[in-house]
Amino acid sequence: MPASAAPRPNTPEARPDQTVSEVIARALIPRVGAFFGLMGNGNSFFVDALERLGPGVIPVRHEVATVASADAYHRVTRRLAVATATYGAGFTNTLTALAEAAQSRTPLVLVVGDAPTSGPRPWDVDQVGAAAALGAPTLVVSADDAGATAVRAVHRALTERTPVVLAIPYDLVAAPVQGDGARIPDLALPAHALPAPEEAAVERFADALRGAERPLILAGRGARGAEADLRVVAGLLSADVATTAPAQGTFTPAAGETIGYRDLGICGGFAAAGSAERIRAADVVLVVGAGLNQFTMSFGRSFGAEAQVLQIDLASAATHPRVGEHLRAETVPALAALRSLLEDDDAARGLVDSGSAPDAVVADAEPDADPGADPAARPDGDPLAPDGRLDPRSLMRRIDAALPAERIVSIDGGHFIEWAVTYLPVTAPDRMIMLGTQFQSIGLGFPAAAGVNAGAGEAVSVLVTGDGGGLMGITDAETFIRTARRGVIVVMNDGAYGAEIHQYGSRGLAEAPMRIPEIDFAGILGALGARSRVVRTLEDLADFQRWAEAGCDGVYALDCRISGAVMAPHMREVLAQAKGARTRRP
Repeated sequence: MPASAAPRPNTPEARPDQTVSEVIARALIPRVGAFFGLMGNGNSFFVDALERLGPGVIPVRHEVATVASADAYHRVTRRLAVATATYGAGFTNTLTALAEAAQSRTPLVLVVGDAPTSGPRPWDVDQVGAAAALGAPTLVVSADDAGATAVRAVHRALTERTPVVLAIPYDLVAAPVQGDGARIPDLALPAHALPAPEEAAVERFADALRGAERPLILAGRGARGAEADLRVVAGLLSADVATTAPAQGTFTPAAGETIGYRDLGICGGFAAAGSAERIRAADVVLVVGAGLNQFTMSFGRSFGAEAQVLQIDLASAATHPRVGEHLRAETVPALAALRSLLEDDDAARGLVDSGSAPDAVVADAEPDADPGADPAARPDGDPLAPDGRLDPRSLMRRIDAALPAERIVSIDGGHFIEWAVTYLPVTAPDRMIMLGTQFQSIGLGFPAAAGVNAGAGEAVSVLVTGDGGGLMGITDAETFIRTARRGVIVVMNDGAYGAEIHQYGSRGLAEAPMRIPEIDFAGILGALGARSRVVRTLEDLADFQRWAEAGCDGVYALDCRISGAVMAPHMREVLAQAKGARTRRP
């Protein structure tokens, strides 16, 4: 350290034996829930420091899994995770998961090697530019700011809700820190990123909801933490409620809790027919912490044309043209304020004092509807489809019945996704993990496994993947089996890229590139250590049901030979939308 620079009070002085990688590890360890990594030249000293200093890394088998697992871990636990990979090919292998995290606004830190400070080598690429193109900022450490830069990366990830790349130039990975390089400042995070919600705006929202005849509350992942207030507000309004697919469980009542609302399940393309009808009938819709993407909005058809749509969200502006008024606010204080206003009403106070639940949720049902019918009910399906393969609906019904309610369901992308989302319900938000939907990627199911399993606790970890996505991520099938205390792998094996068959095979395009040979996933996953079985009939689930009932540890893999001829309702909607677009094309 230069003689002119005095050490700061309570700040560790830089020492020749303290490397840049070690200081970064020391800065991150107390601020991070888990580390997921694959070692290479550019991050080997960082990984070694993590191992020596305590937590170590959870190893994965492909670099895309480092980021996918860090993303999934945050979705399950809401704690920050770190991914780490080497430079070059190691970094570029993370990009699909990095794009998904950026589009999903998942905070995480990706620690990677990078080109040396002397300039790029022949094999180096513009990693900063590549990450920026996906929406992820990069912070590059130096020998005299390693600790401070690592803390800035954590701060930026959490406050901006974004993945941040922390790059270590290759010539610094084992270099000693210099100057203030060992200084690790405190991490100062505001209690709320935004000021208290504007009182006048909350009052306007309350007025609109008071005057609604058929109010609907739609909750997304951003409503996490406000569940109790959401349930009370819904009960005071006798409202219908719904969620986005990943926010299922938001309106599950606590033990002994009396509810005064009707839960319609998922809003959008995955909605049950009865639920979709009631959602479209709502005259005022309160959207809390949901981005209103094309899936939730069902290509703009989820809400009725005359519905007034109000949104509470962290986004700086409304996230869909249908939103009439947008309140930028943290959902927890905003819902608390809204609840307080509604409880102050004379009518609301009467309900609260009496402890009785309103009966309007059934009374205002459609005149021709069965008042006792569940609008969110779904078809049970047949034991087998006409082609002799499994009907995915009856298959999922049987798997659902065998699994305990205490479960986390992670879902890969593909045509099968609707069966998993709608037939394997969860009881709390952040227990339905859907990596890839924002970026419309398949193949992130197995790569996200380590993160889901690290955050699962005592819950059973259930992964549902297709044969196409399963083959893409098969490298980290071993990771799932190694890291799951108790897990289930369900492969929806239809011998094809099902979405492409329905979208493009139906239009006469060549199907050969859309077909997949019938892969023996039971054999592959069994060889990796799972208990496994090929499932061709519902009776083939008997051994799995006994295993599940016994509460055994380990992993059970089901290679389910499903029919590709049973089309998911959301796919019919996609096809109808595409056909309409072609019809309107000049």
